[in-house]
Amino acid sequence: MLQFTTMRIAARDCVRLSLRSFASSGATPGRVSSLQPLLPEKNSRRSVSQKAKVVCPDAQVVEAPLELLQKAVVPKVKLYGPGPSDMPASVQQSLNAPLLGHLHPHFLNIMKDVRSGLQYVFQTRNKLSFALSGTGHAGMECAFVNLCERGDRVLIIKNGIWGARAADLAKRLELDVKVLDVPEGAVADVEHFAKVVKEFRPLAVFLCHGESSTGVAHPLEGFGEVCRNSGALLIVDTVASLGAAPFRCDDLLVDCVYSATQKCLNAPPGLAPMSFNDRAIEKIRSRKNRVPSFYFDALEIGNYWGCFEDAPRYHHTAPISTVYSLRAALSNVVQEGIENSVERHIENSKYLYQLLESNGFELFVQNAEHRLPCLTTVKVPEGVQWKQVNDALMQKGLEISGGLGPTAGKIWRIGTFGDNSRREKIDEVSRMFVEEVNAHRK
Repeated sequence: MLQFTTMRIAARDCVRLSLRSFASSGATPGRVSSLQPLLPEKNSRRSVSQKAKVVCPDAQVVEAPLELLQKAVVPKVKLYGPGPSDMPASVQQSLNAPLLGHLHPHFLNIMKDVRSGLQYVFQTRNKLSFALSGTGHAGMECAFVNLCERGDRVLIIKNGIWGARAADLAKRLELDVKVLDVPEGAVADVEHFAKVVKEFRPLAVFLCHGESSTGVAHPLEGFGEVCRNSGALLIVDTVASLGAAPFRCDDLLVDCVYSATQKCLNAPPGLAPMSFNDRAIEKIRSRKNRVPSFYFDALEIGNYWGCFEDAPRYHHTAPISTVYSLRAALSNVVQEGIENSVERHIENSKYLYQLLESNGFELFVQNAEHRLPCLTTVKVPEGVQWKQVNDALMQKGLEISGGLGPTAGKIWRIGTFGDNSRREKIDEVSRMFVEEVNAHRK
């Protein structure tokens, strides 16, 4: 009983501490005279944290971080890495628009505009098209969680880190996983793929269209037909390729596609554009068990985004400002035209290849037809420390990146996403890159 009384006294002391702090600010919280102090009031100028140590000796006090009283330091950096990419002024300005409620009629109209824009860039008529609240990784998880159930067979084409990530995710979901290994920098042969599919009979196949760890744009022609003939669903990752490499979802018989906003779309990271066709929707609706994730339930998200006939229901609070920015980014693509955007990236990538090769550099992807037009991978020459070059460029306000996963330490990755795919910008980044590499040769 004594221990219980002591605990009550400590709690009352903490209440008095809060009230004293409030009163010392000059405000009037109400009648507090009935709460007489148990300890004498001394040194009234003590900080709140000091009082807490005296009045509540057992309390765990977290001191206020003084660095948050200063403005954050955000330097201006030219982003020529694998993402995120530089935002054009129209996208930056959209982030300053006033917030709306997540079910406000005007915000629902903005979501409708975004949905139409995604159908355009994906080149699809899929009604279940939306921007998932999350990064590209969230898109991958959403695809697998909705389309696959425990024990289902999935075939993963792996020619870089994203195939490896997809295989890891599938194993975590307790799927029956088979990996079709392809050397980094290369692509799968469609005839060999067809044989593997015939033998394994997967429910779903994963293929990364733009493998950003190696700089490969994987061909998609023929893979959809193989999957359709075998009854498998085709899941395609276009995080690093959408807007720069040719992609026509419906014509390629892709059942589920996802992407991200921070690469060729030049929007901030935080949304994963997605689209499911009718075959995929039917698979979700015919599941033996409910989708194990409420947050990633594609049909629930689709209702919120107005993809179906029924009225939108609350699912989660969308990142309002990020959706604004995606609308602005999609507007830029529509103004240029998706075909023109792709052609611009392809032509400018060839120009960058020419500049690099004329200066003695070797590109990592040998077959020019399989190179990702918005992300160029360059082999690190002997005698050069890749990170020293990166650090020197960063000191000059320009960011490129080294390798990732299996290519770490072997290559540089130079991103020319969206608005950075311009001749004058490619001239600048290639000149600065060549100068720094030459300066760091041993």
